Amino acid sequence: MAATYELIESVTLGSAAASVTFSGIPGTFDDLVVTVSGRGDTAAPSVSCYLALNGSTANMTRRVLYGDGSSAGSVSTSTSIFGDACAATSTSNSFSSGQIYIPNYTGSTNKSWSSTNVYENNATAAVMHAVAGLWSITSAITSVGINCGTGNFVSGTTAHLYGITKA
Repeated sequence: MAATYELIESVTLGSAAASVTFSGIPGTFDDLVVTVSGRGDTAAPSVSCYLALNGSTANMTRRVLYGDGSSAGSVSTSTSIFGDACAATSTSNSFSSGQIYIPNYTGSTNKSWSSTNVYENNATAAVMHAVAGLWSITSAITSVGINCGTGNFVSGTTAHLYGITKA
């Protein structure tokens, strides 16, 4: 099935901020994709990143598959964490990379989402998360937020929102 991606909005932080939010999302697409390249300012190797739909991180469940090159596992939780970002004690100037896919965002059923996210710390850690999530709310999605779990995203963090139209 052919699909077209249309950039709805792009954000590059010029200064530190706790979140990036895309609001007023038009209901004219089939699906949404968010890409994020981020880094936190917390004094840790990494910081969790949360997905907020219509301003809410509640009513979320997820199943996570993860691996770090030497071990792998899975976990189910009731949070909206979609992955981790490099933080202040990870390799200088390194940014994590993530993508979130939200199908049927205007539908009247619960909203599923999936994400993949990677971050590394100069060969001492390389971690990947693959997440299948569910937001148990039937409202159409009109805003998508990416929240830094602790501290802020640093200047230079980028996020892009795309609308997908299926052929």
